[in-house]
Amino acid sequence: MKTELSRTLGIEHAIFGFTPFPAVAAALTRAGGFGVLGAVRYTAPDDLARDLDWMQAHTDGLPYGLDVVMPAKKVEGVTEAEVEAMIPEEHRAFVRATLAKHGVPELAEGEASGWRITGWMEQVARNQLDVAFDYPIKLLANALGSPPPDVVTRAHDHGVLVAALAGSARHARHHAEAGIDVVVAQGYEAGGHTGEIASMVLTPEVVDAVSPLPVLAAGGIGSGEQIAAGLALGAQGVWLGSIWLTTTEAELHSRALTDKLLAAGSGDTVRSRALTGKPARQLRTEWTDAWDDPAGPGTLPMPLQGLLVAEAVSRIQRHEVEPLLGTPVGQIVGRMNSERSVQQVVDELTRGFERAVDRINRIAGRSSQ
Repeated sequence: MKTELSRTLGIEHAIFGFTPFPAVAAALTRAGGFGVLGAVRYTAPDDLARDLDWMQAHTDGLPYGLDVVMPAKKVEGVTEAEVEAMIPEEHRAFVRATLAKHGVPELAEGEASGWRITGWMEQVARNQLDVAFDYPIKLLANALGSPPPDVVTRAHDHGVLVAALAGSARHARHHAEAGIDVVVAQGYEAGGHTGEIASMVLTPEVVDAVSPLPVLAAGGIGSGEQIAAGLALGAQGVWLGSIWLTTTEAELHSRALTDKLLAAGSGDTVRSRALTGKPARQLRTEWTDAWDDPAGPGTLPMPLQGLLVAEAVSRIQRHEVEPLLGTPVGQIVGRMNSERSVQQVVDELTRGFERAVDRINRIAGRSSQ
């Protein structure tokens, strides 16, 4: 499963895996793919440095990357406290009422409220990059489009390729004009923030729009046959995220959430603004239903929604309140019905890819006779 991009990066399989879990990213790199560690949850630079130290010790000198969330436009002098002050009391009351309806306990005294969505703030992402460029990362991906021009230049000065996610050919062309090296064509089926165009349509549109830049296909990919389809459409690799959530190396810290993922079908997700304020595909729960109900106050724009619900989400997860418990995940969740190691997932993907290639070769052989 080699392409020009995989050869450039020195990896055996053109499988790129986004994950918030260092153990998953490292295991994918060791399995011959390319692990990409999500940085948005690291608000303290020392925590990111700790996990990158761990990655260095567990990747056998093989390449890996980092994914940040950095807005393209610079916002000066805005603090998290000032942003939180913009949240209407009506929305705070709605959160309290929804939690009370389901009997969600408070966090224990002194217990941290967990991850807060502050990675959208440019200075947080820049602090992450100050740490990351001290390590031999080979790819910097940005989940909010093209990063600022000086960040692209800085990455290139360190010999690091820059990738950006795109949900349309127009977005992809913007990335190419911004000097991006790799475009991730993320289809509607994908988990997390995603656009309106399905992968089968989006991938070839993006390939044509940015040629000769390499494109990674993303969204609705969880088998080797689907990888073969992405490469047949012109992609030079695939970008997978959801499939790693039920691996044995993942650190969801919730047996109930793992069980929900294993039991879910491909129709059990929804694009909702409930988590961040932007449409993000996630498990459909009574939490997403409450926010999507026209009778409610409606969601706030990013980043207000994320800041508003951060503590509530921590309480739901900490106490495993099943009706409200969810996570970003793509429609491929319907195939995630057993717990496997990252290596086992990669082995299954490569076997499926080989089956698909053999099938097409047989068809092509018969057609030529």
